[in-house]
Amino acid sequence: MTELLASRKVRGYALFVGVAALLLAVAPGVLDPFRLGLLAKYLCFAIAALGIGLAWGQGGMMTLGQGVFFGLGGYAMGMFLKLHDAGDGLPDFMTWSGVEELPALWEPFRSPVFAMSMVVVLPVAVAVLLGLLVFRQRVRGAYFAILSQALAAAFVIWLVGHQGLTGGTNGLTNFYDVFGMDPEEDGTQRTLYYVVVIVLGTLYLLARQLTKSRFGRLLVAVRDGEDRVRFLGYNPATVKTITFATSAAMAGIAGALYVPVVGIISPALLGVVPSLELVVAVAIGGRFALGGAILGGVLMNYAHTTLSENWAEGWTYLQGGLFILVIMLAPKGIAGLAGQLGDLAARRRTPKAPEAPTVAIKEEVPA
Repeated sequence: MTELLASRKVRGYALFVGVAALLLAVAPGVLDPFRLGLLAKYLCFAIAALGIGLAWGQGGMMTLGQGVFFGLGGYAMGMFLKLHDAGDGLPDFMTWSGVEELPALWEPFRSPVFAMSMVVVLPVAVAVLLGLLVFRQRVRGAYFAILSQALAAAFVIWLVGHQGLTGGTNGLTNFYDVFGMDPEEDGTQRTLYYVVVIVLGTLYLLARQLTKSRFGRLLVAVRDGEDRVRFLGYNPATVKTITFATSAAMAGIAGALYVPVVGIISPALLGVVPSLELVVAVAIGGRFALGGAILGGVLMNYAHTTLSENWAEGWTYLQGGLFILVIMLAPKGIAGLAGQLGDLAARRRTPKAPEAPTVAIKEEVPA
């Protein structure tokens, strides 16, 4: 058993190093700028999927409203970039909407320090508030999932209904300067790609360290038996709120990176359907493994792009069929299937311990 666990650990580190080398060294030299930008986009979604893997896979909290936190981080970044482009004037969409004075809500986002801090602070604040209200009432399972889904729908309705403040249906777009770089240049896309890869790798290592810690073991215990943990003297609501807030922070960072990479943030990216797609992606990759969540986030969006390019009319059916096929063949996702195959191979390579020799005892017959 010890050898099997050691083998898993070695495989995990080797896989991380291999993937990191592939993303940092190979992909930029092989892919053209357009495809490299698409990969950066997929990795942004993978960061959000990593947060879902932490909350759902490790903590048992199926969150269907991750788009809210993705949007809060994205809009914080977009507001800063729009104000930077506008200078002393108003953002272009406000001019079109008849706004004559910059709203007070926008004014602090002129500061890059404030805007970058809000990328994390806003999602965490909303997640903590929701967690304290919900988890203390012992709301869990499908009820929590529906509540988070309703939050995403309400957030989108609010964004669409405030055209002059948020850009309405169109959202925030047309960014001409990204921290002193032209977003249309190939060098900018390459730089942003490296930033996304490094952030993803850092967050993965932090999440992995969290799951291996005492808090991570307590989180799994809450997932598997919340009432038992409560009887042992721990507060499951606190554990779940901290995890949920960490997941929200990851989604906020993903949204902030998505804005300069893709050049837009709009309500269409934040609603119920995009949030559901992230959950489906994590299920495909394997929600019980952090690496599986990342893999699912990349594969799901890659399939989205590839299938829509080749089968414009029926790609949604093909995507749904692939999802059903994966779930039928690998209920624990691709990562779970790969782990089972790796363990099987490790058992076959491990030599069996020699059996102890049997000693025949001669029974003496009394005279």
